[in-house]
Amino acid sequence: MMKPLFAKARAAKKRVIYSEGEDERVLRATQVVLEEGLAEPILIGRPEVIRERIKRFGLTMSAGKDFEIVDPERDPRYRDYVATYLEVAGRKGVTPDAARTIARTNATVIGALALHRGEADALICGLEGRFASSLRHIKDIVGLAPGAKDFAALSLVIARSGAYFLADTHVRAEPTAEEIADLAFACAHHVRRFGVTPKIALISHSDFGSADTPSARKMREALALVNARAPDFEIDGEMQADTALSLIARSRVTADCRLSGEANVLIFPNLDAGSTALQMTRVIADALPVGPILVGPAKPAHVLTISVTARGIVNMTAIAAVEAAGVH
Repeated sequence: MMKPLFAKARAAKKRVIYSEGEDERVLRATQVVLEEGLAEPILIGRPEVIRERIKRFGLTMSAGKDFEIVDPERDPRYRDYVATYLEVAGRKGVTPDAARTIARTNATVIGALALHRGEADALICGLEGRFASSLRHIKDIVGLAPGAKDFAALSLVIARSGAYFLADTHVRAEPTAEEIADLAFACAHHVRRFGVTPKIALISHSDFGSADTPSARKMREALALVNARAPDFEIDGEMQADTALSLIARSRVTADCRLSGEANVLIFPNLDAGSTALQMTRVIADALPVGPILVGPAKPAHVLTISVTARGIVNMTAIAAVEAAGVH
């Protein structure tokens, strides 16, 4: 599943900055990124700590030769970072005193500033701290892509039965029908980078009008909005998850569905449903999670979770590099 992305990342060779550059998982991932030629890594952290941990973990890379370090305590761009931070966030509650402190101590802010200033092509963060806090910094500094009203999260799970994309799994608590329609297009854009043709199901407890609850009506409205914008888009709903994933189950419900085969993108009516589906799939199906892929930032910036593995960071590096290159 990841091979097409890895090949595209090697060709792109983009600069990816990691906020938690001292973390063992980031260091081990950086070693693999270098060996695979997926990106040019930039690590935020104290050089002496990074060097000591590279030696402790038996890694073979070296700062300056294989990757760049941004030292929060002594980087010569510090004053420029403070000025940039005040420029983009000064009217969002950030005072000059706070900016001087945060630009030395908050690695997510430093990474987002580097991305905003063009000193990196993509950002990987989120291994420490709260997900919502990292999102706020990215929104304040990197901003939203043209046309995006908010962020959303797309998660990939790779199980024995196949690979499935789930959204929104981390960000929007109760998206509107308009937001779900926008998310469908955004998810399709990301899914195509994997060499996969998106087949999107709008998930509900209701099957094609079997119930008339607010959430079911919302998903039907979202479908109508998508159809009005792109009549040939391969999407349908509202439908239950088993209906989306099983042709046999779907044939018992309807003979009229726009999906050819099983759905590979499942969009949920709210955050509770999306998050629960992701976590249950990971545990019950023993599926490999990839992501979350942050949808909507002006430049590639991805907030991972504190449970992410080194392998997960490698996978997200490839995704971020391909996104930065604008490859489809």
